Amino acid sequence: MTASRVDSNQPEIVATLRGMGCSVQHLHAVGKGVPDLLVGCRGVNLLVEVKVDGNELNDLQGAWHTKWTGQAVIIRSSEQAAELVQTVWAATAETGKFHKWHRL
Repeated sequence: MTASRVDSNQPEIVATLRGMGCSVQHLHAVGKGVPDLLVGCRGVNLLVEVKVDGNELNDLQGAWHTKWTGQAVIIRSSEQAAELVQTVWAATAETGKFHKWHRL
């Protein structure tokens, strides 16, 4: 098994997410194609794969994303991370939190 690698933009993306009130759990060490981050935002759990511009999913990641029936997103910049959080904010604007078991 090869060592997990953190993309160079991941610290900045994590800082943006946390700065916008999200909780962030690193998952990159899990490997096997599992996304890099678990992000909690207003009751919504987001699986986030961090990629540097120009990089695509590797074979394991592609297979994982194909099999996963829930939500997962690829983020390449702190701007995209902020857009993702703003999307959650807009979706939760009325109650401030998603209802239990609701999907984005």
